[in-house]
Amino acid sequence: MRICIAGASGAFGKKHMDAVAAIEGSEVVSVVGTRIESIKAFAEERGVAHYTTDLAESLARDDVDAVILATPTQMHASQAIQCLEAGKHVMVEIPMADNIEDARRLVDTQKKTGLVAMAGHTRRFNPSHQWIHNKIQAGELKIQQMDVQTYFFRRENKNALGQARSWTDHLLWHHACHTVDLFQYQTGGVANKVQALQGPIHEELKIAMDMSIGMKVPDGAICTLSLSFNNDGPFGTFFRYICDNGTYIARYDDLYDGNENKIDLSEVAISNNGIELQDREFISAIEEGRTPNACVTQAIDAMETLYKLEQCFEA
Repeated sequence: MRICIAGASGAFGKKHMDAVAAIEGSEVVSVVGTRIESIKAFAEERGVAHYTTDLAESLARDDVDAVILATPTQMHASQAIQCLEAGKHVMVEIPMADNIEDARRLVDTQKKTGLVAMAGHTRRFNPSHQWIHNKIQAGELKIQQMDVQTYFFRRENKNALGQARSWTDHLLWHHACHTVDLFQYQTGGVANKVQALQGPIHEELKIAMDMSIGMKVPDGAICTLSLSFNNDGPFGTFFRYICDNGTYIARYDDLYDGNENKIDLSEVAISNNGIELQDREFISAIEEGRTPNACVTQAIDAMETLYKLEQCFEA
């Protein structure tokens, strides 16, 4: 599988570079960046033959089978549609769009082309959440409540590496998207009741820095999500599953019971790296000619719920 990665030298682009390198029979043959000097140096460092600042140039190449988009959020939908219309399979990092109209357009394009179009919902692939999902599917667990905290300290416009960003991140359409999708995926339902509050808008970033979200699915399970860009302390997303048969705490790829005893996840998947497992699913779906887990036609449910939550803010 010959892959182009757009945004390859960014924080998540590098994670995908490492992930593809770990997958037998796949390689990155083209990288796309914003500045020619830096993407040239990155390509030479990583041993990638082709580099460019123009995604269309990579899409025109015969040796590119598929594209992974790790570009700014505001570009996700338009670039994913561009890839599909060029005849390339695409995985777009979360979120697949920052508004419902673009998300729906992307789904329509996937249906027209029939190509693999996958959204980067990594939480579906983290071994910690896979372990919970397997127990639910086996009838051994039922979620009563998910209590989730997503905390960062981003009073300046910087990425996870501390580098200045040319675009602005968003708590709702990006960070809440992870939990909204995971809650609905794990419970097997789409939220039919939602509520949301947001704090003051940052004067320079023009976004809310704090949010509180509540959701309920038809079977009665609820989710409480707290998000902040004002948290001066350990950052990340922490999930507490309160179930009918135990409590579990997920921290990315690790899982603990309610008493902080670590759970062995060695038998869950071939890797303990959620990004690698996500990329493996993308590549396998292309090779096998099937719909991937987290296809955009599945991920649209989370986008529709985010749209409902956004309306709560406006109201």
